[in-house]
Amino acid sequence: MNEQSVNTPPSKGSKTKEKILKTALKLFSSKGYKATTVRDIAGTMGVKQSALYNHFKNKDEILETLIAGLTSSAIVHIFDDKAPEEAAKSGKALLAGIATKFKLLSFDAQNEALFKLLMQEMFRNERIREIYNEYFYQENVKKLSSYFFMMMQEELIKSSDPLLLANEFFSPLFFYQMQVSLLKMDKKSTSSVVSLFEKHVELFWDNIKIEKQTSLF
Repeated sequence: MNEQSVNTPPSKGSKTKEKILKTALKLFSSKGYKATTVRDIAGTMGVKQSALYNHFKNKDEILETLIAGLTSSAIVHIFDDKAPEEAAKSGKALLAGIATKFKLLSFDAQNEALFKLLMQEMFRNERIREIYNEYFYQENVKKLSSYFFMMMQEELIKSSDPLLLANEFFSPLFFYQMQVSLLKMDKKSTSSVVSLFEKHVELFWDNIKIEKQTSLF
């Protein structure tokens, strides 16, 4: 790939396709996939249905494209910018950073819509269940468990089952994220939930850290 192709701006067709996906995601996450029609998507965009069929065969293909996009969600890549050994040595700071990312993503419109779509379609679509289990949960659990193992080697935390610790750390974050989405959906205050992300880190770390003995001499 040459430099010119890298710097080539998106074509009108690719922009339209991206707009279709964004509009469909918004409608799918608010009305539900089954209740949303191609006519709804076209009407929201202010175009004819034929304009959508120039890019997607049907509504199913739009959903499939959105599902494929779930694997590039920010939740999937929360560890991408972290060097394993240095991150593990940071101990509590690593966990605080993860919790903060979960909290911020709870208020990001794009990720909120993806999360709502994921939750709504999980019981109807096997592919979404596979993506949720493999990319959103298991991969992150495995990565965090490797960090916990290194923390044990560094004698930062107590010896335990690192995989179990990773599950116990992540589970409340997913729950809090869901609570934020539900409260926002009902236009209720999220103030009772937002502080729980940090409180979870404090409580969790206090239970696993190794207390350093201070010498009297």
